[in-house]
Amino acid sequence: MTSYFIEDSTLINVFTNVTLPWIPPEMKQKEDLSCAQNRSDEHITFYENARFVTGLIVYPIGCIIGITGNILALIVFNHRDMRTSTNVYLSSLAVSDTIKLLNDAMYFMIVAVGMNDASLSQTMMSSLYPVAHYVFNMAVCVTAWLTVSVAVERYISVCYPSRAKDLCTTRRARLVCTFVFLSMSIFAVPSALRYEMRTIFDKALNVTCALIVATDLGNNNQFMIPYSWINNSLRGIIPVFILVFLNVNIINELRKERVKGKKFTARNRITLMLIVIIFMFLICITPDAILSTFFNKGYVDEENLFKGIREITDSLLVVNSALSFMVYCAMSSVFRVTFAKIFFKFRARPPHPEAMHLNRRSPSQKHTPTVESPDVVRANGSSKHEIHSNGGEEYL
Repeated sequence: MTSYFIEDSTLINVFTNVTLPWIPPEMKQKEDLSCAQNRSDEHITFYENARFVTGLIVYPIGCIIGITGNILALIVFNHRDMRTSTNVYLSSLAVSDTIKLLNDAMYFMIVAVGMNDASLSQTMMSSLYPVAHYVFNMAVCVTAWLTVSVAVERYISVCYPSRAKDLCTTRRARLVCTFVFLSMSIFAVPSALRYEMRTIFDKALNVTCALIVATDLGNNNQFMIPYSWINNSLRGIIPVFILVFLNVNIINELRKERVKGKKFTARNRITLMLIVIIFMFLICITPDAILSTFFNKGYVDEENLFKGIREITDSLLVVNSALSFMVYCAMSSVFRVTFAKIFFKFRARPPHPEAMHLNRRSPSQKHTPTVESPDVVRANGSSKHEIHSNGGEEYL
């Protein structure tokens, strides 16, 4: 989220789309807060161009594709043929990505409104930023640790298949996803309390404007400095190192199977798909992790150079949240088949009543996959005819 626009119409005519400054802690106690900003920054053009491309092009396209794709993925994953432990994680990922994309859609609307009505855009931005800051941090943390959870399950399935039957269950997956959502939502609460909107009257310029300032909590460096380091590490640095370690081991194990002359099983083909998703996350999250952790820069705290870079790193997170559905469609035939079964029923000719009677299965056989299905897998890597101890079978 970005710009704060000055409300006074006369000043808007002089400083079109002026981005109001974030007020550092040492200035908060002063009564002479200023609405002015130095527009001579050599990087202002870079920042404004980056904001235009990301806010008005990347964000709307990414949000439309991502929100639509994630909703469709949720529908497919909740089909009775897709209720497995892996798909529980992927469903939760779709939820967290959708939350983040809805938050990003608000930023697009603010930038779009600012093209014609700077005062309204300023009001929207000033009131929404503290909440948006919380949603962004919470959603990115949730996505990071759900991705780690998927990688851990794949690691167990590929490297320790004998234990996967007991460890990789649907019930355990639901518990892990619930814990990730609750813990990250609670941990991100200080992000919602870090900033507040303040409307001030600038005596020097004789105008009224809204500024985003640090709250008392935000000014408490004894709390905010360690919290920011922990938060940035949890949402970026730690997940990156864990995912790199797990992926290296998973890929090494798959390579051993290829060396032995084995063909990739359905389990391994699904593992390859999840590796693609994990690598996509690593590519998109790493720049944000570096910028946030090592430079310790938040959006409203930055100069125009860092704001422009932040626009680019944030747009990578939008891309990551938007492309998962395309990966599922491209790499999983069962996902495509289930998608077609749900959304294109009307194209199928109704079977003859006698055929329906002959093909009717008993309850115990109702969800048993056909041998021809190449993507039917179990979390423990067992053969096609084996079934989980909990009665569930892993598709995708």
